[in-house]
Amino acid sequence: MAEKLFYSMGELAEMFDVKTSLIRHWESQFSVLKPKRNKKGNRLFSPQDVENLNVIYHLVKEQGMTLEGAKRSLKQNRGSVARDSELLERLQRVRALLVEVR
Repeated sequence: MAEKLFYSMGELAEMFDVKTSLIRHWESQFSVLKPKRNKKGNRLFSPQDVENLNVIYHLVKEQGMTLEGAKRSLKQNRGSVARDSELLERLQRVRALLVEVR
């Protein structure tokens, strides 16, 4: 199956089992999220945004970090998940967890 080009706010909320308001809050806090908008004005997230949200979700929820702590962690890695093997490992664990939950 081909990878999706964009995910809607609703799909992301379902994927992370959170309210869309929380995703909006994360979006406002992190420069690594750059959603586009469709003609109706709905936010559309790219696969890279989904990766970044996976990391943020894991840092904030699973590791019990604050948003500030997660921002510092992502800033140190300049928003690139691939540069940090620990973040990549965390991301893979979160993906495995999400697959089990679905």
